[in-house]
Amino acid sequence: PDLLQKAAPPSLCKACARADCVPGKVTMAGVVERRLAQIGVNLPKAAAPAANYVPWRRAGNIVYISGQIPKGEDNQLRLGKLGASCSLDDGKAAARLCGLHLISQMKEACNGDLDKVKQILKIEGFVNSSEDFTDHPQVVNGISDLMVEVFGPEIGSHSRYAVGCSSLPLGVSVEAGAIIEVAAVE
Repeated sequence: PDLLQKAAPPSLCKACARADCVPGKVTMAGVVERRLAQIGVNLPKAAAPAANYVPWRRAGNIVYISGQIPKGEDNQLRLGKLGASCSLDDGKAAARLCGLHLISQMKEACNGDLDKVKQILKIEGFVNSSEDFTDHPQVVNGISDLMVEVFGPEIGSHSRYAVGCSSLPLGVSVEAGAIIEVAAVE
């Protein structure tokens, strides 16, 4: 046999388009939910909107997720201004928390099945920062790294922007939105 011959790609389930699916077998948790459990992540409850908007909006297979702020399990907001009252590590942790809230909204948009997320298309990151702060990309890596960790590089890699702002709602250090592609509605 040719040692350089590539292995055939796994066949995909016709019902859910996953390679790990066993037709007829009901699984309690999907691939993404299992990955979340493996890395020890508990998703927060999807936040209700705080004003006159919706937390996410679907147009065809594209879902637009409204800005999410860093609210911890203790219901405390992660406040501060990067370059002044908030360290780079604090900013990354706040960004990761925003990412968890984004995933919670994705789960809502996918009727509880995160395996329906086909691509993270774009992350929109805003960093509350002082005028001389320039490490916005490092802060927003807190979200980007989480998306790749949870969804894998094929689905989780995305385009993005990391913008510095003079203030954010409620004094939070980071806010983020997202645009994702999801499986077609059956």
